[in-house]
Amino acid sequence: MAEETALDLAELKQLQSIARRPRILSLISSEIRNLEKTLKEYANAASPAAVQQIPPPIATSAKALVNSALSYVSLASFSWDQDNDKVKIYVFLEGVEQEKIQADFKPMSFDVKFHNVQGKNYRCAIPKLNKEIEPEKCKVIVKPTRVIITLFKASKGNWSDLHYKEDKLKPNLDKERDPMAGIMDLMKNMYEEGDEEMKRTIAKAWTDARSGKTADSLKGYR
Repeated sequence: MAEETALDLAELKQLQSIARRPRILSLISSEIRNLEKTLKEYANAASPAAVQQIPPPIATSAKALVNSALSYVSLASFSWDQDNDKVKIYVFLEGVEQEKIQADFKPMSFDVKFHNVQGKNYRCAIPKLNKEIEPEKCKVIVKPTRVIITLFKASKGNWSDLHYKEDKLKPNLDKERDPMAGIMDLMKNMYEEGDEEMKRTIAKAWTDARSGKTADSLKGYR
């Protein structure tokens, strides 16, 4: 029975290596875990003393995990999908241990670090998301061949992208300025600095401009 279970497990792992759709991978992974649990039970029943010989796991210092001097390989390539309430990011990385993950979720960003994965440290982060999330609800789940980062949306709806895109269409304040303002300022300066004749000329032009006569008088110069 144990041999047949081992053969089934080997075949499932082959299927897992070629499967790509998240749902199929999830189903295969679940069955693999069940078979591995069954094989472990067989081994324990056959040799109870073998359990005593397994060395205890080495405790990992939490201080070492947050060491800022560590170098990371950036994981820029991943897939994602969404529904009305959440976004799921699929990072295809094998050998990740749940207890060696450091996750930092904020309203507009996330930073997830994977430590000591086959001798390397990896990092998946987006410094500015498209929209806000609820950090306290977000989570990271480890699967045999991938990691799923779940982001819960602060507001329900569809995201056009994961990354925030700044609106570059900004109003041009110079174009919105009153075109007559500069002319009026110039006439004011000329009036204050000019002689009596200049002041009379400016005063007349100012009066004509307010009454609309200036525009009519300029038609002859066009």
